[in-house]
This record gives sequence, C-alpha cells and structure tokens, in this order.
Amino acid sequence: MPSPTQPLLVVEDDAIVRMLIVEVLSELGYSVIEAQDATTALEVVNNPEQPLALMMTDVGLPDMDGKTLANRAREARPLLPILFASGFTDSIEVPPGMHLIGKPFSIDQLRDKVNALLNG
Repeated sequence: MPSPTQPLLVVEDDAIVRMLIVEVLSELGYSVIEAQDATTALEVVNNPEQPLALMMTDVGLPDMDGKTLANRAREARPLLPILFASGFTDSIEVPPGMHLIGKPFSIDQLRDKVNALLNG
C-alpha cells in the first residue's frame, strides 16, 4: 500500500483547475506532481524511481480518456489508488476498485476523499 508521505499525481488539462487542486492538496500537507495530459502522467507513472501514493485524474483529457489512462496506470502499478474528478458524475461508470469525486467539490470533500483512499 502506498504511503501518504509519497506524492500524489494530479492529471488535469485545465490549468486553473489543476492549480487549485494542487494548492488545496499542498495546503493539506501532501506533495503533488502535476500533469497537464495523459502522456505526461504516464511518463511519471512508468518511472520506477518515482513513488506515488495516488493518481487523481480528470475523466476528459485532450490526448486520452481518463479511464484509459487509469487502466494503463494500473498496468504499471496495480495497487495505485485512482480518483477520477468529473462534473458528470451521473453518467460516469468508474472501473472496479477506482473512485470518483464530483466537480465542483469543496476542500473538505477533497480532503476526506483523499484521506479515505490513502488510509484504507
């Protein structure tokens, strides 16, 4: 199981939304790696030297569907917790063992969801 002291990977193509998520997670005490697209995220995930505690990804990315990204990430790291962020929670089917948070979310909702995923 990944340690909460390891960085979280945030994958979000909208720079402002990504900045806000990173800022909130940083204020909550997490270290964060940012990726603006799936290609960049996979470079991080596929680097065996890079520890990761969790990957939070937008469902709609410009270069790859977030679910495809999550499945590829799980191929490299089968135990990596995956958290999808989407404004369309009613129409999203989350793959088994992965989780969803609806946009917009509050700081408290994000904190509680991330803590729950990292602490079992």
